[in-house]
This record gives sequence, C-alpha cells and structure tokens, in this order.
Amino acid sequence: MAIVLIRQDGKTASWKNALKAKAPGVPIYNYQEDHPREQVTMAIVWKHPQGTLKAYPNLQCIASFGAGVDFIFEDPGLPGNLPITRVVDPVLASDMSEFVIAQVFSYLKHLKQYALDQEERIWRPKAYRRIADEVVGIMGMGALGTVLARDLTQLGFQVRGWATSKKTGLATPCYSGQEALGEFLTPVTILVCLLPLTEQTRGILNKPLFSQLPKGAFIINVARGGHLVDADLLEMLKTGQLSGAALDVFHDEPLPKDHPFWDLPEVHLTPHIASVSDQDSVVPQLLENYRRLQKGQALLNVVSRDKGY
Repeated sequence: MAIVLIRQDGKTASWKNALKAKAPGVPIYNYQEDHPREQVTMAIVWKHPQGTLKAYPNLQCIASFGAGVDFIFEDPGLPGNLPITRVVDPVLASDMSEFVIAQVFSYLKHLKQYALDQEERIWRPKAYRRIADEVVGIMGMGALGTVLARDLTQLGFQVRGWATSKKTGLATPCYSGQEALGEFLTPVTILVCLLPLTEQTRGILNKPLFSQLPKGAFIINVARGGHLVDADLLEMLKTGQLSGAALDVFHDEPLPKDHPFWDLPEVHLTPHIASVSDQDSVVPQLLENYRRLQKGQALLNVVSRDKGY
C-alpha cells in the first residue's frame, strides 16, 4: 500500500519530505516520478490535473491536503464511490481567523487608504468606525467559521452566522437555508464568506445578495473565487451599495494582470494566503488516515459526496 502526492504548486517535494520524516517506512511518491501505480491505495491531492486519478487502479482513498475539496469534485475523471477526506486543523482555523480580523480592522481604521495616501504624500484624516458600530455576518459556520465567530465575539463584535443547512450547538446565532438569508443579511455591515464551494453556493455573492445588505457594507471573501460574481461586485462598488471588499481568492489564480480589481483602491487584494496548511499539524492527520485505511478502520473527516463538503 503506497501513497501518491499530486499537486502542481512546486511544494510536492517539501510535503513528501515531511511525510517521510514521520513515516520512513511508508512508500510515498511524487506523481511526476516513476512509481508503481498499481500499489497506490491513497492519493493526497491539491488542485491536481484533472484525470490523473484514473491512473491508479487500486486507489481506495482520495485525501485533500487542505480544508477545501471543491477541486476534487470538479474533476470529471473522479473515481466513483471512493471516500474523500479533508483536513480539519485548528492551526488552519486560527490562521484564517487572524487574517479575517486583520482585514476587519484595516477596513474600520482605513489602513489600506492611508497606505495609498502615503505613496502620494497625501495627509488626509478620515473618520473611523468602531467595533460597536458593526455587525459581522459569517456565511459558512463550519470549522473555520465557528472559530472566527468566537474570536470576533470575544473582541466585542456583534456576530451572526448563516449556513446552507441547520446547525446546532453553536454559541453564535446562526440562520440556515435560503428562506432565512434575507433576515441574516439585513443588519450585516461586514460580510465574510467562508462557505464551501458547491453547486448550491457557486455565485452566491451576487447583486441580489449585495442589495439586501445595508448601504456601504464591506465584503471579505476568503473561501473560493467561484462564490463571487465579479461583475456584480464591480457594479455594487460603483453605485456605493458596497464600500469596499477584501478578496483573497479568485476565479483564476494568479489574478490576470488585466482584471479590473487591480485598479480599484476600494478593493484589497491578497494572493490566496489567508490560511495555508501547516505541515507539522496536517501531516499527522494524513498519516493517521493512511494507517486507518490499511487496517480497514473508519477514516477521519470524510466528505459528503451529496453535499460536496
């Protein structure tokens, strides 16, 4: 039983070394090197080339290197009926919370605008906003969203959540389903998207949704580029319905140099760095599922094929 690593971002060797250091006796291969495909039972993937999984006739499990699995379901060559797992990592959740909170305070205190003003040597004080002025709405109340909600609440923000299906046992008020979306949005001045990308949520950040927010609301998308209708965001910024946006994810990455987002001072762009899988935290999870697979035991953090997450 062997593991194959499939990713295209130049980090495969680093992950292979990290896995081998913790499990020196386990055969682990980079998919681009010669390897016995018939021996591979577990594929660990991140935005793999579509169709590559079909090369492994004895594959028993597909594991994501991170929390996201949308790219796996987008592969038309995805083998049927194999379990798919994802990473559920407290470090990942903490990193995401810290990033979003940094964006929130940058917005409240106009830090991006002051950085732009500094480049032009402009002295332009602006009235700032306070924690007490804001209602933060979090779309997506899974492992990442619940940590963010907790941290924002501890800072004194009013926080509410929304999920596609009903959630129980949360400390944060949480609305669920399409019928409750409008009620959730009405008071939200800062909207954070942490939803999984599914057919149900693709394009959910659109003009009809933005129109239900208070005028001048601010958008933070740290989930997937596919959640956002770019043209609708541009229109809502132009009309003033939205005051700005912080975007860490995009339909095409890297963001094309001719994309209009680059030229908008009210849009804060970052290169998909809000939360990155930490090897020290993630490697033990991946190897634990490999050992469970060998023993025929139930796997951890299995994704629902019906829900897409």
